[in-house]
Amino acid sequence: MPESGQPSAGLPADGPVTPKPAALTAPRAVRRWLALGLRDFLAMPMASLFYGCMFVAMALVLEAFMRDGAWMLALVTGFALIAPFLAIGLYALSRDRAAPVPIPLRQSFIASLWAWRTNFGQVATYGLILTLLLAAWVRVSVVLVALFFDQPATSLSELVAGLAQDPEGFIFFAVYFIVGGGFAWLVFATGVASLPMMLDRQVDVLSAMIWSFNAAHANTAAMLRWAAAIGLLLGLGMLGRFLPLALVVPLIGHASWHVYRELSGAVGPMGGESVR
Repeated sequence: MPESGQPSAGLPADGPVTPKPAALTAPRAVRRWLALGLRDFLAMPMASLFYGCMFVAMALVLEAFMRDGAWMLALVTGFALIAPFLAIGLYALSRDRAAPVPIPLRQSFIASLWAWRTNFGQVATYGLILTLLLAAWVRVSVVLVALFFDQPATSLSELVAGLAQDPEGFIFFAVYFIVGGGFAWLVFATGVASLPMMLDRQVDVLSAMIWSFNAAHANTAAMLRWAAAIGLLLGLGMLGRFLPLALVVPLIGHASWHVYRELSGAVGPMGGESVR
C-alpha cells in the first residue's frame, strides 16, 4: 500500500517487485490507452483540468519572462523530458479510480497532490535525474542554435521564422530532430513505466528504470507508436498560446498509467480495462 494511505490499484504487494514485462501485440494499443485515458479524464474532469492548467500556467510564465528565443526553444522542447515527473498526480488519480475499494474523488484528488511522497527517496532521485538531463539538453540545444543561427531572437516565433528562412535551416531542423530524438528516446524508454511503478510499488529508481527500458525494448513497435502519439499531442498542445495543454497533458498522464498497467501484466491487452 502506498505511503499516502490510498489503496493501490496496481499489482499485489506480495508479487515480484519488478515483474517480467508483458508482450503487447495488439495493433490498436495506442488507441486503447488513449481511450482509457479519456475515460479517466471524463470521470474526473475538474481534478484532471487542475493539473492541465498548472502546465499551461508554467508555460505562460516561461513565455512572459523568457526573452531569448534559443533558450525558449530549449525549454519548450525539453518540457517532454520532465513531463513524466510533473504528471505524477495524474497517475495517482487513475490508480485510485481503479482501486478495488472505491475512493471518494475529493479524497483521491487531495492525496494526488502529495503523490510524490510515495516512495519519496526514489521518486526524488528520479526527479533529480530528469533535471540533470534537462540541463544537459538545454545546453546542447542552445549550442545547436548558435551554430546555425547567429542573429539574436527575442521570442520563439522569431527564432523559428529566422531558421525557416535561412538556407541551412533544413539542416538545422534535421540535426536538432536527431539529437533531440536521442535525448527523448532515452528518457521515454527509461521513464515510460518507471515513475508509475515507483508510485505503485516500493521499488528503487534504478530497478524501475531498467525494467521500463526492458519493457520498451520488448514492445518496440507499440512504444514507438506511443512515443509518436505523445510527441504529436504535445506539439498540438504548444499551439494557441499553450492553452490546449490543459486538455492534452491530463489525457497523456491518465493514459500513461494504463500503459504501465499493461506492461506490468496487471491488465491484459484485452482484459477488463480494455476499450475496443
